[in-house]
Amino acid sequence: MQVQEKIEVFNFQEAYQKLKQVVVKTPLQYNEVLSKQYHCKIFLKREDLQIVRSYKIRGAFNLLNSIPTEQLQKGVVCASAGNHAQGFAYSCKYLGIKGVIFMPIITPKQKINQTKMFGEDAIEIILTGDTFDDCAAAAQEYTLHHGMTFIPPFDDFKIIEGQATVGMEILEELHLVDYLFLPVGGGGLAAGVGSYFQRQAPQTKIIGVEPEGAPSMTKAFECGYPVALPTIDRFVDGAAVKKVGNLTYPICKSTLSELCLVPEGKVCTTILNLYNQNAIVAEPAGALSIAALDAFADQIKNKTVVC
Repeated sequence: MQVQEKIEVFNFQEAYQKLKQVVVKTPLQYNEVLSKQYHCKIFLKREDLQIVRSYKIRGAFNLLNSIPTEQLQKGVVCASAGNHAQGFAYSCKYLGIKGVIFMPIITPKQKINQTKMFGEDAIEIILTGDTFDDCAAAAQEYTLHHGMTFIPPFDDFKIIEGQATVGMEILEELHLVDYLFLPVGGGGLAAGVGSYFQRQAPQTKIIGVEPEGAPSMTKAFECGYPVALPTIDRFVDGAAVKKVGNLTYPICKSTLSELCLVPEGKVCTTILNLYNQNAIVAEPAGALSIAALDAFADQIKNKTVVC
């Protein structure tokens, strides 16, 4: 199937209606501090105010809600560094199904506790592996052995379709967006929002932003296919993925205008600035798109920008 045919398969409106059960329509906030700094209009899509603190519930719920009941009753499994796990846990509890969550050993305690809070007795957590990729391999093996269903964090049509609803909400409020900066880990958000913008706002320049220490989409663009990086820096844990998806890569290649790599140190500075200047508490992956603005300061002058 060609990339354009894949994009045509997405039913964004159906996903949007389905997600109204569990998703909060998050604010698209004009940010005066950043707008003055870069001499343009900058809006922040505040998915950190989502019920599970990130957009990941959109994809997880959209996929789980599309699986036949008899299949769901056998149980579902996911692997996640934290955000997908929380969306998955909340969805399992909401739908009344048993979920097993594999998380890397290095996952922050706060994310483990949050996941337990959202899933309660509907979920079981297994800590294994040092990276997401090690953890995902263990989760796949467990799924097969127990005859359950695996819910991937990014490489699935329904996951991508669910994440695309972030883009739908942006364009509901802003009809003209000159630049859109998106964080890229495995590519689910970028593929989904990129696909929706390609249909509805093709004039928008979409910039995918990766951490310098985990440039998996950049490497895929260079090679022409997804490549597993030998090592990655795990600091930006929500975007530290060794290999992007086989589905997300060609869609991102088709819909992103360019990719930008941001040093981990720059992400740290951005997190501190967001807190000190805006009272926004952002995790590293959440600060990623804002950390890229310096590299585009000249291009975005007098433009309308969404991060």
